[in-house]
Amino acid sequence: MTRTLTILGATGSIGASTLDLIRQSRDQWRVKALTANCQSAELARLAIEFGAELAVVGDESCLPELREALSGTGIAAAGGAQALCDAAATGADVTVAAIVGCAGLAPVMAAVEQGGTLALANKEALVSAGDILMDAVQRHGATLLPTDSEHNAIFQCLQGNAIEDVRWITLTASGGPFREWSHEQLSKATREQALKHPNWDMGAKITVDSATMFNKGLELIEAWHLFPVGLDRLRIVVHPQSVIHSMVEYRDGSTLAQLGPSDMRVPIASCLAWPQRMDTACKPLDLATIGTLSFFAPDEERFPATKLAREAAEAGGAAPAVLNAANEVAVAAFLAGQITFTQISAIVARTLDCALPPAPTSLAEVLAVDGEARQRARMMLEPA
Repeated sequence: MTRTLTILGATGSIGASTLDLIRQSRDQWRVKALTANCQSAELARLAIEFGAELAVVGDESCLPELREALSGTGIAAAGGAQALCDAAATGADVTVAAIVGCAGLAPVMAAVEQGGTLALANKEALVSAGDILMDAVQRHGATLLPTDSEHNAIFQCLQGNAIEDVRWITLTASGGPFREWSHEQLSKATREQALKHPNWDMGAKITVDSATMFNKGLELIEAWHLFPVGLDRLRIVVHPQSVIHSMVEYRDGSTLAQLGPSDMRVPIASCLAWPQRMDTACKPLDLATIGTLSFFAPDEERFPATKLAREAAEAGGAAPAVLNAANEVAVAAFLAGQITFTQISAIVARTLDCALPPAPTSLAEVLAVDGEARQRARMMLEPA
């Protein structure tokens, strides 16, 4: 049976991995819409290759180039924030949400409102608007499948079991490239060093988040919304090999773990095929060659991001959205050479220390909180 697919963020790493899987089973999928921020030439190439009905650029200034590239193909082209929401609302059987940042919030909500299946790879949707999003999922009868490797692992480990029987949910973290660095070394870490992840091939922002451990802090907040066991039953362990992607311990003492290669095609395939399985070209695990799996408690003195994230979740209200916004500003400043690596967490902490706005109750209010937090974080930027 052929199913329809829309990919929000088709030119990023998640989009590329998704399309690689679709290439292996072309007869099973019909692509309705592909979107990108401004990579017009690449988006047009992909839209033509996969016979998409619609291609959309979020940056409307890139629309003329996209239209020219698609001239004569019969593929519709559009641009702008509303066009992204329109693409999300095409009613595809499966929508992969992989737009980075708060630009993905409105399209995610538009997809949820169609009541289909959403493979969610946009962290900001759950971190900044978790209560609002989960309420919308329930109201519209949508199916939300987590695409992050950690949350997808938890989702798989929970299948066939009652959430009431869960004792612990453990998210694993690679520790990033600086796991063994001293605080003094961290203060001198360069952009190039932060972008050399030992296990995963990801975009710049998420790779820096992995180095600071903010990635795991954001994932903790996501897990809090996705798996209602309470913050006190969510924990993090550093696992440098990135073979076990997360674990669930049950009240009888059994612990189920999902293992797999460090390849995002594995969790994406789980979402695309759910509730079945599909073939992938991923290299199988060779545990004998790997030899050893090791685990460490996170060091929240050198890497305070996970502590800040847990405190934001405990505070609730606008705090998670403020945390996310401040982190995005700080990471961008670090990548631009404006601040040092250790200042990322410091700026987030200082932004959270400011008076917080009231808890947002709508997407518009979330975006307002986000904008205000970004403004405050930018005021705190200091030269490196």
